[in-house]
This record gives sequence, structure tokens and C-alpha cells, in this order.
Amino acid sequence: MRSVKVTKASPFSLAISEIAPDKSISHRCAMFAMLAEGTSEITNFLRAEDTLNSLNIVKNLGARVVDDGDTIKISSEGIKESSEILDCGNSGTGMRLFCGLLSSAEGHFVLTGDEYLRRRPMKRVTAPLRDIGAKLDGRNNGDLAPLSIRGASLRAFDYESKIASAQVKSAMILAALRADGECSYSEPELSRDHTERMLKGMGAEIKTDGLTTRIKPMKKLLSPLKIRVPSDPSSAFFFAVVAAITPDSDVVLEGVTLNPTRIEAFKALERMGADISYETTENKYEPIGNIRVKHSPLKAIVVEDNISWLIDELPALSIAFACAEGVSVVKNAEELRVKESDRISTVVNGLRACGIEVEEVHDGYSVKGGELKAATIDSHGDHRIAMSFIIAGAKCSMQVTDIECINTSFPNFFEIFQKITKVEFL
Repeated sequence: MRSVKVTKASPFSLAISEIAPDKSISHRCAMFAMLAEGTSEITNFLRAEDTLNSLNIVKNLGARVVDDGDTIKISSEGIKESSEILDCGNSGTGMRLFCGLLSSAEGHFVLTGDEYLRRRPMKRVTAPLRDIGAKLDGRNNGDLAPLSIRGASLRAFDYESKIASAQVKSAMILAALRADGECSYSEPELSRDHTERMLKGMGAEIKTDGLTTRIKPMKKLLSPLKIRVPSDPSSAFFFAVVAAITPDSDVVLEGVTLNPTRIEAFKALERMGADISYETTENKYEPIGNIRVKHSPLKAIVVEDNISWLIDELPALSIAFACAEGVSVVKNAEELRVKESDRISTVVNGLRACGIEVEEVHDGYSVKGGELKAATIDSHGDHRIAMSFIIAGAKCSMQVTDIECINTSFPNFFEIFQKITKVEFL
């Protein structure tokens, strides 16, 4: 179990172009290429454990994948039954979206993952898929992996989700593309919309009206993807927080997706007082551009709306809370409890270890800003917890254990972070 010790940072000014490619979009590129006629061409694909697992699953499902180190070309003649167990590694996105993709494919498929993924709940996807005819099962009545899927004919549906989840929505959209009639999916608030944007760009008949998405079944295979994956704003956000909490510092985060459903954490940091500006440079499947963040004194805020838009960034945002004046509050974030770790508990316990006053409730927590103190933090195998407390080390010395998990989403994190401050691997 590797650990790292971080030294307090000096003021810095930095432009970062090598932020990890977007994980959510990379997953979808691999999967959606299976629905296309012809060869999809993907540049800047995230070569991290989670997304490479999705790419390997696509290969096992019969796709031809050619990777020259720059561009990945994926050609498929339809989903084929695999003799292999399909390993999603640590990725809940991978497992849940493959459930939707495979639920109507001819054959039998088994999805599994690492010890952390096998503990995460899957019934939020398996239950609505079963309701429309999917033959899908797993441990604890289909709630826990490994999951078994036998492709079936799926009925059209009008589904109202009780939670705002891009993973659930994406799984149901993928199922709807091969259902026996037009489908609709409604959610309590709009979740991230990469799936809708990308599939519409490929020619799928998908329309979003407020909180309802309507999907018509495919009449033919979709057009292949021709895409450069933008940098991941969730990964970029760690460096936004470092700049915001380090006096006389600023950072330019280049080539990130500026999709409104993905930059809510930056908007929250703006509300706290950080000086943030945006520049759009291109707009095809996604708006893409640069984000500049400058240090400014931070004040406390309440985060309770559009939670699904910043659920992944809340651990890092909580480091900013700890450095702000006043008491910041997070509400309606119970989804944090079923991530790679129980992120409410891991954030609360980590901040308390750093000398910060925190109160925990079932769907969130409150953080009283103060002075971060040196501590040793266990990531519990959660990459976002690990990186969040590593960036806290830019404010005070910090040691974080169990850091191998960072490779699941951001393999070059330390390469960039060492441009800001000193790290020592233990």
C-alpha cells in the first residue's frame, strides 16, 4: 500500500495542457462505437485502468480495436457473445452502462469488477431494466456484481427515476435504442448529458424536453464517432482548488469540456469568491475550451441544487470549504455514500483529522472553515478522496495512504502536481 507525503506549496502560475482526458466520455466512446456502422476514430482517449477495462470489454464483445498510440479506431459488426468474464475493474460507470448496452444483445454475458465495485449497488440499473424485460441477475437479487445478462427483447417504457443519475439514465437510453417502441425517461433534476449529446451527434433520435428525454429505437446503425476526447473537468478541478486556496496563484486549465452539466463545481467555487473565467475554443459533440482560476479569499456557501452535476467534485470542493470563511453546507448528496467509498464519511473523517470542525448528516455535511493541519489520511481505495487530501497538502503538509487507486482515473496526476509542490513517495 503506497503512500505519499506532500509539502506546502509556494505561490505559482501555471498553464496545464496535459490534464487527463475525460473519463465519462472515454467510456462512452468505447461503448457507443459498438452501435455504429463503420470505424469510429477516437483521439486523446483516457488510458487509465477504468477506461482501458471498457476498451478491453469492447474487444471481448467482438469489436476490432486498432491503437497506434494516438488514435484508437474501433470497428464493430455487432455485439458478439464472449467466452470471457467482462471485468469493469473499479468503474461503476462501466458496469451500469454495459448493463443497458448488453440487455438487448444476443447472447449471455457476465460483468464483474474489483472488490470495491462488487460492493456497490446495482439495483438502481438492474431493477428498471428487468421491468422492461431484461434477463439480468446478480448477488443479493441483482443488486451486487457479478451480474449475469442474457439478451432479451425489451419493451418500450415511460420511466420516472427517483434519482438524478447519469449512469441510470444512460443505461436506460442504451436499452431504449433497441426497445420495441418510443421510450421516455424523466428525472427529478437534469443529470450529466454526455450520452444524449454523443448519441445525437451519431444520428440517434433523442430529444430532451426539460427533465424528460425521449428516445426512438434505432432504425439502422449509427454514424461512427470522429472525436477528440476533451480534458476531464473533474480531474482539472483538483488544480482549480489548489490555485483558489494558494495565495498569489493562478492556473489555466486547457482543453476541458465546458458542458454546463460538468462545470458546476467551478460555478460553486466562483460563488465562494474564486476568480474564474471561461473561453470556448470549439463545439462539436461538446463545448470545449479553457478555464482560468485565480486565488481570492473564499467564503462559505450552501450546495444543495444540481448535486448530480458536481457529485464527483464534492470531495475536492470540501477542501475549499475547509479554507473558506464561515460554515459551508452540503445537502441532498446521499449519492456520495455509494461511490468508490462512502464519501460523506471519508470526507468528514479526513477533515476532522486535519483539525476542521465538521458535522455529518445522512445526505451531507457542514464544514466550518479554519486552518488545515498536517495529518495522515487513508483514501480507502477511493481515487477522488486520495487526490482531494493530496491537494490539501498544498496548504499544509499531508500524508495520504493507499494511492494506487489514482491510476483508475488520472495516471499523470503526480506528474502535474509536482510542478506545484514537492511530493515524497513512501
